[in-house]
Amino acid sequence: MARLFHVPLSPFCRKVRLSLAEKKIEVELVEERYWEQDPDFMRRNPAAKVPVLRLDGVMMAESSAICEYIEETRPDPTLMPKDPVARQEVRRLIGWFDDKFHHEVTSKLLYERVNKKVMGKGYPDSGNVKAGAKAIKYHLDYMTWLLDHRRWLAGDTMTLADFAAAAHLSALDYISDVDWNRSDVVKDWYAKIKSRPAFRSILADQVPGFPPPKHYNDLDF
Repeated sequence: MARLFHVPLSPFCRKVRLSLAEKKIEVELVEERYWEQDPDFMRRNPAAKVPVLRLDGVMMAESSAICEYIEETRPDPTLMPKDPVARQEVRRLIGWFDDKFHHEVTSKLLYERVNKKVMGKGYPDSGNVKAGAKAIKYHLDYMTWLLDHRRWLAGDTMTLADFAAAAHLSALDYISDVDWNRSDVVKDWYAKIKSRPAFRSILADQVPGFPPPKHYNDLDF
């Protein structure tokens, strides 16, 4: 069985979990306090970051590299289009969420509200929280524009780009930091993707000291 070293609210871990679940790959989840830099974990990934996946006898790190390995070795059901231009768009959007969205939103909201407390690093920085709350509006509006022109974020089929976005938004939704009333089209997209069987384990996550809102695991919001 595959083994994933992860943190429940990490969007990068969630992206990998969604890929594994969509491909119906059984996985053992092992919570890893990566910030403590345990020697055993450091041997698995000297970068001291999650996720780390052991699959096919190979120890892998970096969420996008992991997802592409899963896609190449388990191509059904496909999460990457065959057309090179379409594949580039999927990778662009994954980069958008894992880089720009993460820097401007996730790190300002989730990390300030949750990670600091869990890691014992003090209290949230109100300036960062305000900046994240402002930036997420821009990103939701951009998603609205994309979904006004496409069935899914990168095109007519669901791809890893949708999982990347859903991974970040689901983690933020756990702490009630997504205004779903801002965009009906984004809300409908999220309702559709979180209704997939691949989302079940994520919606069952519980972080001690941080209970999710009532709507979090409600498929109809």
